[in-house]
Amino acid sequence: MESSERDLWRRRTVTRDGVQLAVFEAGDADAPTVVLVHGWPDTHHLWTHVAPILAQRYHVVAYDTRGYGESDAPSGDAPYRLAELAADLFAVIDAVSDVPAHVVAHDWGSVQTWEAVTTAGADDRIASFVSVSGPNLDHLGTWAREKLAHPTPTALRQALSQIASSAYTVMFQLPVVPKVFFGALGWAPVWRQFLHRVEGTAPGDVAVGPTLHHDMISGLRYYRANIRAHLFSPDARSTTVPTLEIVNTRDIALRSAIFDNTPRYTDGLWRRDLPTGHWLPYSRPELLAENAIDFIESIISGEPSATVARARVTGDSRGAVEGTLSVVTGGGSGIGRETALLLAAEGGEVVIADIDLGAAQKTADEITGSGGTARAYALDVADSDAFARFAATVAETHGVPDIVVNNAGIGLAGALLDATDAQIRRLVDINLVSVATGSREFGRLMVARGLGGQIVNLASAAAFTPQRGLGAYAATKAGVLLLSESLRAELAEHHIGVSAICPGIVDTNIISATEFAGATGDNQERLRDRMNGMYRRRGFTPDRVAVEILDAITRNRAVVPVTIEASVGYRVYRFLPALSRRMARTSLF
Repeated sequence: MESSERDLWRRRTVTRDGVQLAVFEAGDADAPTVVLVHGWPDTHHLWTHVAPILAQRYHVVAYDTRGYGESDAPSGDAPYRLAELAADLFAVIDAVSDVPAHVVAHDWGSVQTWEAVTTAGADDRIASFVSVSGPNLDHLGTWAREKLAHPTPTALRQALSQIASSAYTVMFQLPVVPKVFFGALGWAPVWRQFLHRVEGTAPGDVAVGPTLHHDMISGLRYYRANIRAHLFSPDARSTTVPTLEIVNTRDIALRSAIFDNTPRYTDGLWRRDLPTGHWLPYSRPELLAENAIDFIESIISGEPSATVARARVTGDSRGAVEGTLSVVTGGGSGIGRETALLLAAEGGEVVIADIDLGAAQKTADEITGSGGTARAYALDVADSDAFARFAATVAETHGVPDIVVNNAGIGLAGALLDATDAQIRRLVDINLVSVATGSREFGRLMVARGLGGQIVNLASAAAFTPQRGLGAYAATKAGVLLLSESLRAELAEHHIGVSAICPGIVDTNIISATEFAGATGDNQERLRDRMNGMYRRRGFTPDRVAVEILDAITRNRAVVPVTIEASVGYRVYRFLPALSRRMARTSLF
């Protein structure tokens, strides 16, 4: 044990049915108690980086579960059944706290805590449960049976994906092979390098005890005692203990879909999907501690933070962006409005910005009237300083957004030779500079948070279909397209996706505010009416663009031509540029 760990922990022993459990305490014993439960092949050392953060405000208790570390290791497999492990957890809680304790558990620690919280009377001893990378085996068994009983393509894909990810558990239950395998893997330097290779965890962050080699083999009894019994004959039970399920979407062992049926068994469930790997206590201890503290404090106070409120699961099915925070500029009308409505319908909280606050508020009211969560802000995206202040306000008030849709834009038609400097500057400021500003301000926040995200920038089919009379407008949209492609490369290492949406002719109100260079008075209105009529006859509505935006977000698509003419134009420009230039000579007005 490192000296820093020795300074942190106070050791004691808790005995249940003759099995001695090594228990380690830190922090103020009079503060609320948080019990930490490790999984395979770890010991209490798993919490080396998490416990000091929690101990600043809580009475922190970790223990080596039976078979691991300094605790006893009864012979045979029967002593390692989940009922026994759950009883151990209750015994530790009873020994260290006079009131229900909060539990944070990982991997098999989470599996055994699920057994505990679904036991009658659990809420008399467990105040809340933060589950990390560990499912309820009975819930998982029921999920798998349902998927295989109704083998739709999606269900079959999800089931087979999890079977492939869990294939290692079969080897773990064999009589001799695991001992040979872990004879090589069970040394600390090798194990650290293994985690670095499979998940990118820095070797120096992997804290293990001196019993690692023994624990790897001893812990296999958890698999033998429980996997087949619970997966093949599941007894799915419910819990009333408030539960936060942290789903690591880059988990090498567990697919996110296996947690989708948890709501049916949990009266109070919160869920956070994080773009992190299985060993979160090693790779992002501050993130895990932050989420645990946020949840525990929300339970203690009864007043959930904005992040916890978004994470609340209220139905059996999850929306495509459930629990996320989105920002949509130009959300008062057209594509922006429909995108905000769709993101809210898919379970997200939405911040709507528009130069017309009344229009933004109307969109927000429609969302809240349908049971969603939305806030409206006035924003002139051409004012870079105001945009920066807006981004700071969003982060401080609502949190760092997961999704940003830079949608606000204007049109400018007519010959470039007739355009004024003022018209071109306004066009560039709104259509291009504002997109760069929004991407930069929110991108910085996303990078600093370290949880990825998605930036969606509204370009246009004009970006790759040169057209007389739209040269200045096309230039700004081509800039958005190339800015997005370049930014996508810059942010890839931070797991932040960037999508450029390129609609063709869409029936929005952008034409009503479009200026025609060189036109004045009645001629200006005549040209607007003519173009408006053409867009209305095309009949492609903004809600259909919103669907494509949602698809780009969920699939991290790079460039999305929307409408037939956009898709054709994109390919003609790429493969037949001479034809594209010839077609550009045709005037739309």
